[in-house]
Amino acid sequence: MATATKKEATVAEKLDALYELQKIDSEIDRIRTVRGELPLEVQDLEDEIEGLETRIAKIQDEVKEVEVEISDRKNASKDAELAIGKYKEQQKNVRNNREYESLSKEIEFQELEIKLHEKKSKEAKARIAQKKELLDEAKERLNFRKEDLKTKKAELDEIIAETQKDEDGLVKSSEKAKAQIEDRLLVAYTRLRQNAKNGLAVVPVERDSCGGCFNQIPPQRQLDIEMKKKVIVCEHCGRILVPSIKED
Repeated sequence: MATATKKEATVAEKLDALYELQKIDSEIDRIRTVRGELPLEVQDLEDEIEGLETRIAKIQDEVKEVEVEISDRKNASKDAELAIGKYKEQQKNVRNNREYESLSKEIEFQELEIKLHEKKSKEAKARIAQKKELLDEAKERLNFRKEDLKTKKAELDEIIAETQKDEDGLVKSSEKAKAQIEDRLLVAYTRLRQNAKNGLAVVPVERDSCGGCFNQIPPQRQLDIEMKKKVIVCEHCGRILVPSIKED
């Protein structure tokens, strides 16, 4: 008889401990729900800002490369002009038409080179204009996103400041409560919480129904739940059932 009483008390204590843990974890859930999607929004903005900064740096490097190309072509054109001047001077001292024609071809080649450099430089300047347009757009977007991040972070910091102390205390209480529950039940409780949209693994009977899925519970099963002699789960949703809460 003494053994039976001890067993009954143990099951009842386990159910009470589980329900107490559920109440603590539900309050933690409520606090975290207050934050809503803000933490994710902040993370998304930080990722986007990082991506924009990388893109801006890349465009700036591309602009520098094209500017170097333009500078190189400008120097090459100057060299070609010097070469043309030199060839024209040499033409004044040629001994025959063959030498003159040879120098004329060199001059023609250098003139074509100058035109090619001018064409390529013009195309390069157009590329720079396009890249600078993209750069301005990216910088503008970056500034907007930084302002958004500043606002979202301020909102999140304010909410955290208001709730962090309470949450830390509840988390400690949750860990303390978990230490009092056997591993088998704790694993089942954790699995149920993860699978439930509202995080409810332990629910009371409310109006003859499961407090989680609201399906009807037969009278005899309700009586068993009230007795707390064994852990009983809802036949429909699998949640652990405890007696209805008696109002004072």
